[in-house]
Amino acid sequence: MDDSIAALVTLDGWHAEGSAARVHYEGADDRFAVEYYAETDAVLYWSVPDGDDRSTASPVERANVPGPLRKRIRRDLSVADVDPEIEQREI
Repeated sequence: MDDSIAALVTLDGWHAEGSAARVHYEGADDRFAVEYYAETDAVLYWSVPDGDDRSTASPVERANVPGPLRKRIRRDLSVADVDPEIEQREI
């Protein structure tokens, strides 16, 4: 397991999935999955439907992700010794 993935999974809510780390966030009206890929230093945001919805997760542009969530992801990346600026990189 990559060192950055190993560091992220020690933080609240993160878990490893292959070469990625994932965390879920549930706000008042939105549910997101956030994935960090160590091999490409990429962060992806996904909108996750609620359990009653049969649709699948879909990618979300950073402009549509709540600021507090983005701030938390940058903080977690920094704690895991990953450059937090990669969170702002468009994919």
